[in-house]
Amino acid sequence: MSFAGYPMVGLALRNLARQKLRSGITLGAIVFGVAGLVLTGGFVRDMFIQLGEALIHSQSGHLQIARTGYFEHGARAPERYRITDPEDARSLLAAIPGVDDVMARLDFSGLINNGRTDWPVFGQGVEAGKEARLGTYLRVIAGRMLTDRDRFAVTVGQGVAQVLKLRPGDQITLLVNTAEGSLNTAEFEVVGTFATFSRDFDARAVRIPLAAALDLLGTNGVNTLVVSLRDTAGTAALAASISGRFGSRPLEVRTWRELNDFYEKTVQLYQTQFGVLQAITLAMVLLSVANTVNMSVFERTGEFGTMMALGNRKRDIVGLVLTESALLGLIGSVVGIALGAVLALVISAVGIPMPPPPNANLGYRAFIRLVPEVIALAAGVGFMATVAAALLPAIRVSRVPVAEALRANI
Repeated sequence: MSFAGYPMVGLALRNLARQKLRSGITLGAIVFGVAGLVLTGGFVRDMFIQLGEALIHSQSGHLQIARTGYFEHGARAPERYRITDPEDARSLLAAIPGVDDVMARLDFSGLINNGRTDWPVFGQGVEAGKEARLGTYLRVIAGRMLTDRDRFAVTVGQGVAQVLKLRPGDQITLLVNTAEGSLNTAEFEVVGTFATFSRDFDARAVRIPLAAALDLLGTNGVNTLVVSLRDTAGTAALAASISGRFGSRPLEVRTWRELNDFYEKTVQLYQTQFGVLQAITLAMVLLSVANTVNMSVFERTGEFGTMMALGNRKRDIVGLVLTESALLGLIGSVVGIALGAVLALVISAVGIPMPPPPNANLGYRAFIRLVPEVIALAAGVGFMATVAAALLPAIRVSRVPVAEALRANI
């Protein structure tokens, strides 16, 4: 389709160049709207990734394997759900491609005494060396973490240390129920205080060497096998693969997302907020473009009347206005993506210091990630909003009678 020898796109470009001010205002709205979506979407995605990695590398690991029923009922009676042949299951897991490491944990509940008062705790017997490699997001507040050389040493959560006023070098006594139901105690030396992502966990958590926990509880079994993977993105696929290899073993697997309900709720919250932001941006672009297109179309009524008098049909007028808006949307989206990418790289080079989220102990440094699906969504919002905003004015001006439109030239 052409107008007096000019292709539709060529004529639309000439019209945009002729209306520099209005084109510039519209482009500005599109560019800043698209760039804003790129930045906010990248910020939210970074938060999801960092929160997930913090939970994985301070508490849960990528996957946990336990006896069937432990994840639903084991918190009240962990002694009833123990894996009695952990080495057999560990060998099976370690042979799966993508698995980086497998570590055993023995959970218990008890009382910790500092010589003056008791405090209920949730304890874990852990393999110190393996846990140190996994716990890259676990922060040492005082002292050090456990090592494979430790025997009767304990590290305590930040909340436990604050309540009992514990420092490295202090002696504490752990009182627990054994597998047979009797009471057992052992003395440990506090070697460090740690902080994970969760304030609630740190308020009750203590960790001792796995060998000491086995002796203290009088058992040979463990409650969970924690699996560390080489790539977090492959968690779901590996979980399905592992479940299929258990055969008749009474074992079940949980991913880190299933173990951390807080993460799922946080993702839902911020996805909702980001959706609202997208709607606001869409409305902003729509209103801005609709305003400038309406004014432009009104001022060009005589021009469109002349075009119709020369034989151009109404759909040609609509097509021309929509083509101009589509070009503005395309140019604005491309420039907006470029601006958003540059700002993301600049901001990420510095980082954004963030305070601890609700119910968390650890702050973090946020970045802006360039996520392909977020970029595509931002571009789509910018382009579609611009075209949609021009549709009604284009249809309205095309319905103006030719004689009335020509009078606008007088």
